[in-house]
Parts: sequence; C-alpha cells; structure tokens
Amino acid sequence: MTVISTQKDAEALTLTFVAEFDAPVERIWQVWEDPRQLERWWGPPTWPATFEQHDFTVGGRSRYYMTGPDGEKAPGWWQITAIDAPHHLEFDDGFADENGEPVTTMDPVHTTVTFEATGTGTRMVSVSAFTTTEQLEQLLAMGMEEGLRLAMGQIDELLTGTEA
Repeated sequence: MTVISTQKDAEALTLTFVAEFDAPVERIWQVWEDPRQLERWWGPPTWPATFEQHDFTVGGRSRYYMTGPDGEKAPGWWQITAIDAPHHLEFDDGFADENGEPVTTMDPVHTTVTFEATGTGTRMVSVSAFTTTEQLEQLLAMGMEEGLRLAMGQIDELLTGTEA
C-alpha cells in the first residue's frame, strides 16, 4: 500500500508522510537499520543512494550520496539523535560537500519516524521538521515531497524480495 497520505503544514514547518506496509514492525525497522537495504529505497528511483557510512546508533553518523540519471552526485549526511528500536527513530539530515562534510549554508532537516503495528502490518509515520518557511519552500521546490513519496514506494519492492 505504501504512502497513504502526505501533509504539508506551513505553520508548524513540517512535512508528514504516512505509509503502510504488509510486514511486521521489526521488518520495516530493518530497511532503515541495514545500509544495503536502505540503499534500495532511500532516494527516488532515478536518484539511488549509496551509503558509505551508516552508524545506526544514537550519536552515530551516516554519509551517503544519491546518483542522478546523468551521473551527477548529491551528497548528504545523517546524525542519529534518538533510537527506540523498533518503534522510533530521529535524525538530522543535511546536504554535504564533495568530501561528505556537512554544508553549513542550509540547516539540516530533523526527521522523526515512528513505526506502529496495525492489523495487517506496519504504519510508518515520517515527520520532517524545518527551521524556516524559506527552508521548507526551498526543499519542496527541489522536489523533496515527490522524491520521498517515490523513495518510500520502493520499500514494498524490497519487502517482496529475498534480502530480509
């Protein structure tokens, strides 16, 4: 079923995705925890991600880049700020320079992801919080909403594979 709703809240400076999957919470947690599975869905299909580092612990850092259709690379980073496995994850997500170091010209986006069992699987709620209206508008203009929708849509394919 994947993404069932998206809500932009300009007043609260948030972008919320609600997705549902036909798999238990622990299985959905794995697609975040395991960098090889994360690579299979983080980033839209035309901009797949490669995780060079993924320290999935509180205080841990991840470094990744997404590769565009013409070979261009868009580097990024995460700083994990909270984990309550397998139900809650928080991280800061930002742009990086060509060496994988955080870019300081734009604040990171703080993302909170919760995982809840449903009668048929898991509901995943992802809330991205922005620091300013300008940042929210800039990232939406860059395609963040559609990109995340397409990225999350790839989780179903991953779940039907044999990579568990």
